[in-house]
Amino acid sequence: MIILLQSSTQTIQNSLQSYYDEFLKVLPRIALAVLVIILGVLLAQVLTNFYKRRFQKKSEDPLMAKFLAQAIKIILIIIAIMIALRIAGLDGIATGLLTAVGGGAIILGFAFQDIGKNFLAGVILAFNRPFSINDTIKIDNIFGKVRALSFRYSHIKTFDGRDIYIPNSDVLTKPVENYTADGFFRVDFTVGVGYEDDISAAKKVIQDILDHNEEIIRDPEHENFVIEDELAASTVNLKVFFWVDTKDYRRASRVLRGIVIREVKEELFNKGFNLPADIKELKIYGTEDAIPIKFRNSPEFPKEDKK
Repeated sequence: MIILLQSSTQTIQNSLQSYYDEFLKVLPRIALAVLVIILGVLLAQVLTNFYKRRFQKKSEDPLMAKFLAQAIKIILIIIAIMIALRIAGLDGIATGLLTAVGGGAIILGFAFQDIGKNFLAGVILAFNRPFSINDTIKIDNIFGKVRALSFRYSHIKTFDGRDIYIPNSDVLTKPVENYTADGFFRVDFTVGVGYEDDISAAKKVIQDILDHNEEIIRDPEHENFVIEDELAASTVNLKVFFWVDTKDYRRASRVLRGIVIREVKEELFNKGFNLPADIKELKIYGTEDAIPIKFRNSPEFPKEDKK
């Protein structure tokens, strides 16, 4: 029994010594492999930072620049790991590692479906996106200016000050209205003049205002005009259309529109055109049960002296 125990102990010692000797033989290769991985990670970081400093600042598409920077970094790190495993003589481990990473990616894709969907949508939008930074867009009922883009969300700043982060999957699958894609937007409003007024003369007054405003766009492709829109209860409604530059959408669509409306109102009033409000007609039938009507005194209609 003692002899058997000594024999087993000797076998274990010989095995450990053999493993130790083998470890000493491969230790330089393992150290070199670790060094390759460290240098690969550092090189990937340096190249990524260089790319960000030199190209991302000049790029008109920050999401594409960010995607390319991360892709370069990941590819360089993977290459460094594969080279290190090959140097260490672990080619089989490298193959198994790639297989495990692929299988793990599939499992994680099912486990985090929404995150993966938004990330994939972000990658697609990096190559083909219907808007850019500072564009004014509308997705569903969300209306505002694009402030930032990432692989998961698009940051929208609404005109009332809210910060909204829209998942990229919604950006990819829902209709997107871009108000600043080509830099032009048509504004309109309605003005009503009295039936007794000369409609052609009123249209000419409004058209002159449009033609002399320097902030309104005028070229062969963007025509500004006034048309008869409706015969309302007490007015003939004229529809005014004009084009604006949407680099500053709030200024163009809100402030400038208000300025033009004010100028149209004041000019029509100064020219003697009537701008009546809705008129209510009151009819009283019969005189037996007549309703007495009293008028409040005013400077224009002084109260008659009683004698």
